[in-house]
Amino acid sequence: MPKPIVALVGRPNVGKSTLFNRLAGERLAVVDDTPGTTRDRLVAEAEWNGVTFNIVDTGGIESLEGVGRSGASPLAAGSAPFIAQMRAQAELAIRDADAILFLTDADSGVTPADHDVADLLRRRAQTFHRNVTPNVSTPGRPPVLLVVNKADNESRRQQAVEFYELGLGDPYPISALHGLGTGDLLDALVAALRAPDEVEADESVKIAIVGRPNVGKSSLLNRLLGEERAIVSPIPGTTRDAIDTPMTFAGTPITLIDTAGIRRRGKVEPGIEQYSVLRALRAIERAQVTLLLLDATQPVTAQDAHIAGIVIDQMKSVVVLVNKWDAVEKETGTMEAYTRHVRETLQFLDFVPLLFISAKTGQRVDQVLPTALKVQAERATRVPTGELNRLVREATSLHAPPSKAGKRLKILYAAQVRTDPPTFLFHVNDPDLAHFSYKRFLENRLREQYGFLGTPVRFSFRSRKE
Repeated sequence: MPKPIVALVGRPNVGKSTLFNRLAGERLAVVDDTPGTTRDRLVAEAEWNGVTFNIVDTGGIESLEGVGRSGASPLAAGSAPFIAQMRAQAELAIRDADAILFLTDADSGVTPADHDVADLLRRRAQTFHRNVTPNVSTPGRPPVLLVVNKADNESRRQQAVEFYELGLGDPYPISALHGLGTGDLLDALVAALRAPDEVEADESVKIAIVGRPNVGKSSLLNRLLGEERAIVSPIPGTTRDAIDTPMTFAGTPITLIDTAGIRRRGKVEPGIEQYSVLRALRAIERAQVTLLLLDATQPVTAQDAHIAGIVIDQMKSVVVLVNKWDAVEKETGTMEAYTRHVRETLQFLDFVPLLFISAKTGQRVDQVLPTALKVQAERATRVPTGELNRLVREATSLHAPPSKAGKRLKILYAAQVRTDPPTFLFHVNDPDLAHFSYKRFLENRLREQYGFLGTPVRFSFRSRKE
């Protein structure tokens, strides 16, 4: 049975991301004093009293129409170009939620923006009272718990009663920063969810979409999903969080992870962008397969190679996607020439598949997930020990191992000790004699026989004494 979904909603800068991080137990969401820091939806798992659920952080909800009528500036000033999309993302989270935590700010009191959010929730959800169990089975009508954040002292907790005027039931005064009152809130949330104690483990294939800023990662995510799941903008850096999106393709559960663009270290600004890049790197660590996007309108850059190197260092499988192929003027041999350029620039990725796509038009996007799943299947390939040692004997007879100071490498025995990633242990007379070039030779022979498409393999050499 799937985990219940709990959405955190509210106007900008009421502490949604701070509460998200507290419930998740780690710093996953970007937290900053700048209103509008969170733009997309961010998902993490939380647990309380044996009940596991997914929490969804959202961007602040505010009305551009209200701003225009009042003449005031948007609350999320730094994200003004994205306010409509942020609101749409929050509404999607409300639609998908099994329960909603509506955050307000005890320090600011009830504001017109809070009333705007409350009006939206009254249309989409249902009120939750402490002593009245809501009808949680009503389709599309998740219960709402009214949370008054930043109630750091007794005076502010007492002032929380003014939030009754929002008409959304009993307020829960808390301090997300210090953890005050969160236990009572979670007790009420679990009661509202009525979730079972047992949930299924997540066995989906994790596929991360990575690349430089503005190469089309969010556009590809939306094309794969068939809906506007992530904010798409021509402005680099729109995506700030690594966003997990579950889906099923050809009967296989998949989790797509959209990430923030990774810029050169010297170009990364401290603060929000720095945390976003760190989160993208963590997304690579969680993934099994990465979709490395390149921009077809530009040559492959040193930063593209740097990102590819990060992926390989983490031993993750790779599919290289040359995006924006629709924007390239073509003549005979254009694709072949760009393929040579990619292979020459990313020589260490000679074993990965290469697709030329357009997230904008959908060209060849239908090949992306089948290719990724094929790569994942090869990542799980296990070579029988007998076949592996026969291959090693044939390879050493074809090309004798190197020698050093009159001493030659001898491979006594080989075995595959794990999959995901494929790892091979070679028992030898002296590991220091295993030169890089000979390891590469053995890897090429292994790939000729068993493929391991798009997947790095790890070789470990151990002396017989060990």
